[in-house]
Amino acid sequence: MMTIDIREAYRRALDDFGALVHRITPEQWQNRTPCVDWDVRALVNHVVGENLWAPELLGGRTAAEVGDAFDGDLLGDDPLKAFDTSAVAAVQAACDEGALARVARLSFGDVPGKEYVTELFADALIHTWDLARAIGADERLDPELVEACATWFTGAEPGYRQAGVIGEQQPVSSDTDAQTRLLASWGRRG
Repeated sequence: MMTIDIREAYRRALDDFGALVHRITPEQWQNRTPCVDWDVRALVNHVVGENLWAPELLGGRTAAEVGDAFDGDLLGDDPLKAFDTSAVAAVQAACDEGALARVARLSFGDVPGKEYVTELFADALIHTWDLARAIGADERLDPELVEACATWFTGAEPGYRQAGVIGEQQPVSSDTDAQTRLLASWGRRG
């Protein structure tokens, strides 16, 4: 199982994503990303949205109660501030006492808080690579986070694939490094 505390993994993944957000130049916000139909701004908006959902769902609200509160443009005129503020709130919610033991009532069903935080961590980690690729930054992910994500995703991948929320598995050779294998399982070509 995971050797790193999931709350710490989540914080570190968001820190790495945030470091890249702060490197985006004005002309890069429209760059294409490995995520189909998303440019850099849409990708950052997605992660900010995930961050905004976390305190609500870990705090006991249902997806239905939150509704469309986080639809649309969440970045406004200050995308950096929007990301930073949302990331702090999301990590704080994940670290609140009892958060991992609570039930998160997601749109597709109820999951333990720990599973929800793990999904948020994985999303942030994979999107860190997406953002790095889109802005031409170093694409090397934290190896400890890659290992933690890969360990968890081995069991979660069939459900993600069935739900159609990840791309098609990409072929890799047997001597491929851990990061490339993880990205390939999420449908990315490393």
